[in-house]
Amino acid sequence: MTGAIRVIDKLDKLPPEVVAEQLVEQAGATPEQARRCLELATIRVPDTSFVERVRALGVEDELLETGLAELAAVVEGCASATGERVTLEANLRIARGLDYYTGTVLEIFMAGYEHLKSVGGGGRYDALADDGRSTYPGVGVSFGVSRTLIPLLADGVLRGSRSVPSAVLVALSDEESRPDANAVADALRARGVPCEVAASPQKFGKQIRYAERRGIPFVWFAAGDGTHEVKDIRSGDQVPADPAAWTPPTEDLRPQVTSTSHEEHT
Repeated sequence: MTGAIRVIDKLDKLPPEVVAEQLVEQAGATPEQARRCLELATIRVPDTSFVERVRALGVEDELLETGLAELAAVVEGCASATGERVTLEANLRIARGLDYYTGTVLEIFMAGYEHLKSVGGGGRYDALADDGRSTYPGVGVSFGVSRTLIPLLADGVLRGSRSVPSAVLVALSDEESRPDANAVADALRARGVPCEVAASPQKFGKQIRYAERRGIPFVWFAAGDGTHEVKDIRSGDQVPADPAAWTPPTEDLRPQVTSTSHEEHT
């Protein structure tokens, strides 16, 4: 059975007739069994109607009935989570890590980005954990964050408030002041404020424009007398600040990712 499922899992890459041939050659199926396997593997429905469609194939087996009941329970249990943004489908073709998963498996796809294949997946494990006395089952799922976000950002579906993590650029007046600038950056980072020190002591106007291009909202200036000021380059406001106490507004502390409206991309 495992061999047959591994062959059927190739349906996304190979034509059905080739998969049928491999079921015969590699999994030991008869041509009729191969045909039935392909009929089963092409069942994809958004509800529990797959149960009757499978039974209509005329195959009877206790393990099959157990699987149908379990998958139907999953579909019914997840129905309340579906809506405009989330859809659910019982896809009898999916096979994931059969040497590891022991129950229902799942895959996550993004509408309009099916060419990426699944961006997440998981399943049921009968022996996920063992404390030496008892074995415990579990359900797990993994999700590819970069695999998901990068194409959405590239297509403009999602937008970042700035292109870098830094909320503050510590300006540099000359190379001799770099240790002081680094000390300011260390003090800010110690309190969770992402920042960077200017790469070179250019004119302050150029350093400010550098911050603007990267979307960094604040530029920090340290005077030779030990005083400090921070400038919000969006409003132009510049105020005294202490690197051991100053924190940007919450909305500026980290880059924000927002969804653009549907109308902007139609």
